[in-house]
Amino acid sequence: MITYLIYELVWLFNHFVIVYVTLMSTIFVVQTFISIFSSASYAKKQRHLEYRILSESVNMIPMSVLMPAYNEEDSIVDSIKSMMTLRYPDFEVIAINDGSKDNTLQTIIDAFHMHKIEYPLREQVPTKKVRGIYYNPDIPGLKLIDKENGGKADALNVGINLSRYPYFVSVDADSLLNSDALLRIAMAFMEDKHTVATGGVIRVVNGCKEENGEVVSIGIPKKIWAKFQLVEYFRAFLVGRMGWNSTNSLLIISGAFGAFQKDPVLKVGGYTTGTVGEDMDLVMKLHQYMLINKYDYKVIFLPDSICWTQVPEDVKILYRQRRRWQIGLIDVMSRHKHMFLNPRYKAVGLLGMPYFFLFEMIAPIVELLGYLTVPASYYFGIISFEAMVLFFVASVLFGVIISLGSLIVEQFSYKNTLLVREFLLLTLLSIVENLFYRQMTVYFRFMGILMANKYKHSWGAMQHRKFTQTPS
Repeated sequence: MITYLIYELVWLFNHFVIVYVTLMSTIFVVQTFISIFSSASYAKKQRHLEYRILSESVNMIPMSVLMPAYNEEDSIVDSIKSMMTLRYPDFEVIAINDGSKDNTLQTIIDAFHMHKIEYPLREQVPTKKVRGIYYNPDIPGLKLIDKENGGKADALNVGINLSRYPYFVSVDADSLLNSDALLRIAMAFMEDKHTVATGGVIRVVNGCKEENGEVVSIGIPKKIWAKFQLVEYFRAFLVGRMGWNSTNSLLIISGAFGAFQKDPVLKVGGYTTGTVGEDMDLVMKLHQYMLINKYDYKVIFLPDSICWTQVPEDVKILYRQRRRWQIGLIDVMSRHKHMFLNPRYKAVGLLGMPYFFLFEMIAPIVELLGYLTVPASYYFGIISFEAMVLFFVASVLFGVIISLGSLIVEQFSYKNTLLVREFLLLTLLSIVENLFYRQMTVYFRFMGILMANKYKHSWGAMQHRKFTQTPS
């Protein structure tokens, strides 16, 4: 009797896994085709905008660029230079040194010849103590804040307190922006006054050439792990987020590059400290605030406003990053569980949160167990050969289709400058990554679930390198 019950339970679990993975992969494939058509339509619309004229217009909204930094001495100067050379008529850059233990503070001071000043700072959001504000009158668009360590969210809140303008952009200190990135972000707010938050595309800078804070030549990373992440980022941003615009239920704007109306952010208390998912948490708080107060609003993703960021080239650092992402997702979903399947929160509660719970939060558990139990169950005669094949078609072949679809969107909708041989290499990687890289990251995320309580307040160490310079 016990043996029979175990057999039935294993049979049921395996068929649940097969149905789950098939449904998840089918949704991803549908999203891919939606993204292909919507991206092509968006790209066609953008071709009618004259960004050169917009970059000189006095009608553009003023914006504050906030750049928190912790132990970023190798990349921070190039990142600030990237921000300072943006083609935009009215903006300020605020770098925030979050109590770095390395030479980040002095590196910025020396590079831009800054000195400490007395400057009024209104504490609209409570933060850790500010130790000093630095400035160079010859570079009026740049300020530097030195503060006690309080984490990324706390550093951004200090930046919000000091910022002068009604819109702000948060950018990671290891990132570079395309010169027209702010123009494209600003147009989202100007074309629709109800837009409260928007995020851009994150691209892999590893392998690219940089000069004076700007990516001047796009290339392929040398390290295999970075190569796989290049394909993965195409899929995550162009396919994973494009479809959410139509339902206004986008839950994540990347902390590496996001833009917000400042007033509603202040209304919800700024960024939440003590979480590793402060970027997603802020978006969730904005959704909640706007829906409770019955305001018209939009949270959208822009597929052509590009931020370049460094990705891990070491598998140990990649593991810590993915584990951290999963922990952040769990933490934010827990903080906002009252919104789950709650009609009061419309598409966010009825569509966005169930999707992220089913296909992002618990997916590593189901997928990892499926990779282990489905082949074993076939071996012991519990499931048929056809059932096993269906599982691997859904998990592997559909994954290849999704990756290839994202490459098509990237290459042909936005005129990417990849060479033919580079495009063919990425096509091959799109196939190979679904044979072992994806399974490896599923395991990393699974470990994030197991270690959620232990690391829910810790970002973990990341290694950032100097950007690759063009030869002089």
